[in-house]
Amino acid sequence: MERSPATEPLVRHFTATGFLSHDGRTALHWHRLGKWLPPGGHLEENEDPVQTVLREIEEETGIPARVIETATAYDHGDRGRVAPPVSIGVYAVPRDGRWPASHHHIDFIYFARPVQRRPRPTLPAGDVPWLWVSETKLRSEKPLVAAGRRAPIEEDVRLLGLAAIAAERADRERAAASHRAGAGVA
Repeated sequence: MERSPATEPLVRHFTATGFLSHDGRTALHWHRLGKWLPPGGHLEENEDPVQTVLREIEEETGIPARVIETATAYDHGDRGRVAPPVSIGVYAVPRDGRWPASHHHIDFIYFARPVQRRPRPTLPAGDVPWLWVSETKLRSEKPLVAAGRRAPIEEDVRLLGLAAIAAERADRERAAASHRAGAGVA
C-alpha cells in the first residue's frame, strides 16, 4: 500500500549549522535546495552538536573554526558541558533525490569564527559558490548573485548572519582587551 503525505510518519533529523564569520563578513554557499545557506549538516553517531558544527564547517569550507559562546557558561562540576546553540530551528525539508520523504531538521545553530585570525581564510572555489557576505550586503536585503546563482537571502539566514558578525566582532574585542590586560596595557 502506498503512503500518502498525510499518513507518512514525521521523520526528524538532528543537524547543526555554523555561521562562520570573520571581520564583518559571514560565509554562505549555494545549497542544493536552491538557497544561500551557511555550512552545516547532520549529527553523526556519538557526536554532540558542537563537534558536528566544527566538523561540517571544516569539511565544507576547509577552515578550522571555533564556536563563539554567546550564553553564560555555567560550571557543571565534574560533568561535561556542551556549548548551547544561539537558536534551535525546525525546518521542513522537501522530498528529493537524497531523502525519499519530506522530513524536518531540528537544527542547532551556532556562531563560529576561524581559528586563524589573519588573513581572512579563502573559501573553496568550484561548482558550489561560496562567498564571504558582508554586513552591508546582508542589510541591503538584495538578492545575492554568484556563479550564475541568484536568490534572496532568506530572512532567518540574513538576521542570524548579522548577529553572527556582531558576535564575532564582540569576541574579537574581548580577546583584544584580554590581550592588552595581560600585557599590562591600560
